[in-house]
Amino acid sequence: MKNPGRIVLFLAAALALCSCSQHKTNYTVIVSLDAFRWDLPDMYSMPFIDSMASAGVKARMEPSFPASTFPNHYTLATGLVPDHNGIVNNNFWNPKTQHSYSLRDSASRYSPDYYLGEPVWATAQSQGEKAGVIYWVGSDIPIGGVFPTYYRNWDEDPHWDFSQRVDEAVRLLSLPAEERPRLLMVYFDEPDHTEHIYGPVSDEASAMATHMDSLVHSLYLRLKALPEVGDKLNFIVTGDHGMTEVSPERFVCIKDYIEERWIVRASGSTPTSLWAAPGCADTLYNALKDVEHVRVWKHGEVPEYLNYGTSDRLGDVIVCPDLGWQFNWKPSRNKGAHGFDCKEEDMLVAFRAIGPDFKRAYEAPFTKGDPSAFHNVDIYPLLCHLLGVKPAPVDGDLKRIKKILK
Repeated sequence: MKNPGRIVLFLAAALALCSCSQHKTNYTVIVSLDAFRWDLPDMYSMPFIDSMASAGVKARMEPSFPASTFPNHYTLATGLVPDHNGIVNNNFWNPKTQHSYSLRDSASRYSPDYYLGEPVWATAQSQGEKAGVIYWVGSDIPIGGVFPTYYRNWDEDPHWDFSQRVDEAVRLLSLPAEERPRLLMVYFDEPDHTEHIYGPVSDEASAMATHMDSLVHSLYLRLKALPEVGDKLNFIVTGDHGMTEVSPERFVCIKDYIEERWIVRASGSTPTSLWAAPGCADTLYNALKDVEHVRVWKHGEVPEYLNYGTSDRLGDVIVCPDLGWQFNWKPSRNKGAHGFDCKEEDMLVAFRAIGPDFKRAYEAPFTKGDPSAFHNVDIYPLLCHLLGVKPAPVDGDLKRIKKILK
């Protein structure tokens, strides 16, 4: 053998080319179950999710702060923490527009000015791939002037129920090859709704968890049955945040500690941004800093591990209650809530993945507070890797979770 080094390099290049070619033919489906707390499969009957752990990857995933729906779904899509992606809470004040953003206000929710970063569907499409998105936060908004290849407006009538969303997912992956999306993102707004009303530890939450397991199993089986997709299907099930028990007895009333003349507005809940009246920022902070069951920070002084507090969409004072406590004008009647410190165990999210690019029967190690733990900002680079596209610069890092891949 005259030059073994050149032969080794040639073989390595050939294998890499073969791997890339195979990689580019796979399809990636990511399903989000709202409030899919990490231990729901342990508490309740979710046989399909259990089978995914046995045949694929099982992990606990940290959400971003605040652990709420809109900030975290947009983080999953962009790889940017809420402090950087613009959606700093479900509701917030934007001083530049002098308008409040609210998921219930169409004028603000559909304005692309609020959404920063590049969603993964835009990344994929800029590099020649098609993406189908069903009700994911941001998908019905022209972010950077771009919509997903296939999407549906949340407010469009009729609003699709869960079965219709499954049908649409199957339809999109049944399209002719040249029209078929290689990325499919599907959102289901349960078990969040049920857990809010009845709490995460309840008979109702148990029934809904089992129902969602059955629904997702049906979606998986139907996609696996598609001749051109089944063997090439990477299937991910995860969520945006966890859920914890709350009660009116664990409540801190805002008006018991501050005077209304000290604030211009209060936005968001868990955490709450307080916008101070001129000259009252220190007064606000000092009035709240020693209150039991809440943590209080000045703008820009939020602990580094929360990656929060620098956006101009956050108030002069940021207040976050302890896990299971409420800080508001009046207590909620709900028995479940989220939005708390993203390191709290009840806020952690379940992650399951199965398919040709994932290991089998692999459980990712998890240590609370470990900076190398699986964060939801890592989903964006993971999806880009599975699609074989170059990611935009983001807060996530594929290296943190590369062990879940073959």
